[in-house]
Amino acid sequence: MKRAETLWSPTTTPDRQMMAYTVGDDREVDARLLRWDVIGSLGHVEALAKGRIISQRERGRMRRALLAALRAVDAGKLAIGTAHEDVHSAVEFWLTRHFGAAGERIHTGRSRNDQVAVDLRLYLKKTVLDLHTLMTDLGATLLAFARQHRRAVWPGYTHQRMAMPSSAGLWAAAYAEGLLDAADGVVGFWPQLDRSPLGSAAGYGVPLPLAREAAARALGFAGIDQVVTTTQNGRGVLEAQVLFWCAGAAHECAKLSTDVILFSSDEFGWLVLPAAWSTGSSIMPQKRNPDLFELTRGRAAALEGDLATVMALKAKLASGYHRDFQLLKAPLWRGVDRTRDMLAVLGAALPVLGVDAARGLAALRPEVFATDEVMRRVRGGTPFRRAYRDVAADLERGERMPAVTGAALAATRGSSGGLGNLPLSALGTRLRASRRWRVAAQRRFDRALAHLTARTLR
Repeated sequence: MKRAETLWSPTTTPDRQMMAYTVGDDREVDARLLRWDVIGSLGHVEALAKGRIISQRERGRMRRALLAALRAVDAGKLAIGTAHEDVHSAVEFWLTRHFGAAGERIHTGRSRNDQVAVDLRLYLKKTVLDLHTLMTDLGATLLAFARQHRRAVWPGYTHQRMAMPSSAGLWAAAYAEGLLDAADGVVGFWPQLDRSPLGSAAGYGVPLPLAREAAARALGFAGIDQVVTTTQNGRGVLEAQVLFWCAGAAHECAKLSTDVILFSSDEFGWLVLPAAWSTGSSIMPQKRNPDLFELTRGRAAALEGDLATVMALKAKLASGYHRDFQLLKAPLWRGVDRTRDMLAVLGAALPVLGVDAARGLAALRPEVFATDEVMRRVRGGTPFRRAYRDVAADLERGERMPAVTGAALAATRGSSGGLGNLPLSALGTRLRASRRWRVAAQRRFDRALAHLTARTLR
């Protein structure tokens, strides 16, 4: 095995067993950050130039070298190999090999600690915006489902017991609002994610006049971590916040999936899962199984495990950098990948999910109208508690509750958000506002990076 090239041991050969243990799977994990490492370095060059640490001529050389590196990454010619310790050494050694002094000078005024922090924030900004798109798209799909099936009634449950009449529209609209709640949670952590950590170095700054704000502007950040020690103290916090945000969306996906599994079962049959979106049995030819919904539920649980891993890793560490932070990446990657996959597959499956309105209506047993009968008597002037006791006594004697038509169910549930007054228009307005936020944030991010990576930059 070739000796791993490091950025910290130019004269001695590190112990092979120690290197194998400390590097571990870092190369595979870091590969996701390769492009962002080059882009973050382009931003760092702007801080060096603006602070007059390098000349404009040197800035031009370093930019040309980094743009060549970016093209090499995109072409698969710059990759992390077994000879590299991490993503940073892969990029720096490639630059030095191809551009000499420009590569050797690129690390001026920074540490791998602020380097990886900016890589992560750039990666997370792109990833969070992509996930936000999927969350709102799934919310829009659920709103369309609710609109299409707003009059298909079926029983609602509490304690897993039949409770009161509900509808397919009410069911889907609730999940649409839940997905919007989850998506809009991004505004809680976005301001911290939208700050550049560059210039904090190993956590204590550097004795150079770095123009930290110039790097932030070049990379499309709204500002900087004001205190250099904040960056390392915050490691694990953003990762946990992003995963908690993902877990909120996954919660909606998992609960919805459990409902689909139950409501599409032979005993219920209110929802109809198309054959193309179900799997079969190797021994029972009649079976069609809701595997994608079961696996969505399972992956949501695994995502909570990813969050727990991050929370445990970051807990109770002293201030400053710790190598433990490297172990934050793998659960973060798993968590965002799981979230992306479940949002995408549900977004594709739900539009073809059928509704059997006749079976839903037939499932409304007489006792499910007990509360409607109580309220009918209340509207007639009977005090609620007396009406409640009288209806309970009628049920105890075996009397059947009068059935209520679907139209009557809707008419008596006209208050905001009820079965007869679904807030689809209001939710649509909220959906559009959420999407506008994402488009604006995406535009700012894309514009900055397009300018930074342009062949000519003034």
